[in-house]
Amino acid sequence: MKVSILLPYKENFSYNKSGAVSLFVNDIVKNSNKKNKTFVFGKTDEKHYLDKNYINLNYSTNFFKSHSKIYIKKFLDFEKENNSDIIEVHNRPAYIDQIEKNTNSKIILYFHNDPLTMNGSKTTKERIILLTKVDHFIFNSKWSLDRFKIGINEIENYKNNFSVIYQSVNKPKINFKKKEKIISFIGKLNSAKGYDVFGSSIIKILDKYPEWKSIVIGDEPREKHIFEHKNLKNFGYKDHKFILKKLEKTSISVICSRWNEPLGRASLEACSRGSVPIITNRGGLPETSKSAIILNELNIKNLTKKIEDLIKNKDKLSKLQFENYKNFTFTPSLITSKIEKIRERLIPYKTIFINGIIPKIKILHITNFNERHNGRLHHNTGRRLNNGFIRNNHSVFTLSDRDTIHNSKSIGDFTGRKTFNEKIIKINKIFKPDLIVIGHADNIKDQTFSDLKSSNRNLKFLQWFLDPVTKKGPDYLKNKLRLLNKSKFMDCSFLTTSPDALDFDIKNTFFIPNPSDHSFETLENYKNDPEKDLFFAMSHGVHRGVLKKGKSDKREIFLKKLVKESDKNIKFDLYGFSNRQPVWGDDYLYAMSQSKMGLNLSRGEPLKYYSSDRIAQLFGNGLLTFLDKKTYLNELFTDKEAIFYKDINDLAEKILKYKKDNKKRKQIAKNGKLKYMKHFNSDIVSQFMIDKTFDFKSKNKYIWI
Repeated sequence: MKVSILLPYKENFSYNKSGAVSLFVNDIVKNSNKKNKTFVFGKTDEKHYLDKNYINLNYSTNFFKSHSKIYIKKFLDFEKENNSDIIEVHNRPAYIDQIEKNTNSKIILYFHNDPLTMNGSKTTKERIILLTKVDHFIFNSKWSLDRFKIGINEIENYKNNFSVIYQSVNKPKINFKKKEKIISFIGKLNSAKGYDVFGSSIIKILDKYPEWKSIVIGDEPREKHIFEHKNLKNFGYKDHKFILKKLEKTSISVICSRWNEPLGRASLEACSRGSVPIITNRGGLPETSKSAIILNELNIKNLTKKIEDLIKNKDKLSKLQFENYKNFTFTPSLITSKIEKIRERLIPYKTIFINGIIPKIKILHITNFNERHNGRLHHNTGRRLNNGFIRNNHSVFTLSDRDTIHNSKSIGDFTGRKTFNEKIIKINKIFKPDLIVIGHADNIKDQTFSDLKSSNRNLKFLQWFLDPVTKKGPDYLKNKLRLLNKSKFMDCSFLTTSPDALDFDIKNTFFIPNPSDHSFETLENYKNDPEKDLFFAMSHGVHRGVLKKGKSDKREIFLKKLVKESDKNIKFDLYGFSNRQPVWGDDYLYAMSQSKMGLNLSRGEPLKYYSSDRIAQLFGNGLLTFLDKKTYLNELFTDKEAIFYKDINDLAEKILKYKKDNKKRKQIAKNGKLKYMKHFNSDIVSQFMIDKTFDFKSKNKYIWI
């Protein structure tokens, strides 16, 4: 995962002059497990943080153009090459529009200030627009989040897009015995921060309690509040390290803002160093500590009283020092982990693998689930793959293409295809998948694919295809076009024919075995002695009990000849031809349970690895399975797991042989089931498809590659 962090163009990302935003960003990057793929963009002319990961956006000023717009354009020029998965904008909602229009990256917007005071989010209209352009908002306090929500009626629809994440401060070990009688004020020395009240109050305290001292760190050239006392030392502006070091010895920290502090980093820093914060009840300040002393009304009298109360009650002071320190949890590592989770939720498939764990992704699966036929083909490949995706902890939303088209026909949409394509776009917008899986779905328009891809450049596509795709197979030209028409949009294609057998090029193409599934393949015929010997069923395609007029199927000829050449004692159980109706649903499973052996016979000439999905059903239900040698499936199975035949006569002889040798039949059938269910199950096959599409390096061993 690649992350770009864009600072405000006036933010000083330096060691000497860093503010709250810079400190926060520096902590997050240093503690991130993605720090090598994280880049900070800003404009800082002096020595800055993160030498390797910081990109300084130098640009020429232009009197007639906005500096911020020039700054953003410079950033976007970098992004054309950087191509980040996520862009994180800090404290500048006004940047979002330009960024959203020129990238397909996910966008996170951080608010470090009051949203209602910032360009780009001041008005309700501006904030509603932001909701449509930003993928996730991070606020530095609940108070800031509540401010953003003001006036937005439909805010509940976006509640999962908001997070409150506080500023981070490291937490060293504190020796409370080394605490000194020091009262601190850290921040801008102006009336908004309450420095005028603090100064007047602290003079009274220092006069009354001469053993106590006070330190002030900060400046304010625009506003002069001068307080002098022999026990008061004003250090002026100092860097962050200096401040934290002083706080380790400080007993009481005063953060008495008049204005609504969005959070109050000074209070967090005090807690992390075991100093008792005295804070006003303004903005997000009360969220910084559960053990702080709170001023409900800011004036000299009240502040003096609160300080004096702590000075007089040593036990209370010590207790609160310890409680504030103990309860402080907002360390850089914790805060970074919260942000990492948000990033991973936005781009889950880019998550760094930890201990070989596959990241969870969201999948939209479009294929024919045969819902109109009331479970007739409930065990189809689409449902098998779904089961595999789900067992691998992926989130799956399904759309049955032919059913949707059939049910969408209307006067305004005679074919139903227009409605079907519109539905895909709507699902993508709401569900926001990481991957769209296409199974034989031929009614998706090119424009729909293009729109889907433009909505999210990180969106992946794969297709699976079960029909044979060589000149020796049926419907060659039709199947070839079906594959190629979609392949230009696909990241990967998966075929039940070996790609080696193709006579045309198609990018990123892989073989997959027809998946078995523990939910469907429940029989163990190898344990039983069924009445029938050999099972075969043609249950779909050109057959509905009789062959359609003008159609031919070599399988029918083959089977009739097989029956004729076989021993008269062989009991065949054949469906879907010669006016014998096919079997569906549970009847299909029952019919299979009545036979010892099964024939894996597919349409057309034998092709390398190609088989219909019946191979999974035969092996998976523990029938002794017969395979044509010309399929080269002996590269995947041994003669201890399946029986290979070279022609009809050879097949007839072997059927008779294993009818007589029941013990051998059972052992081979058992081996076949165990092999198939272990190595070719839907969990394995579905994850293989995801691994190849996303270039994951899982621990699974795929024995067919």
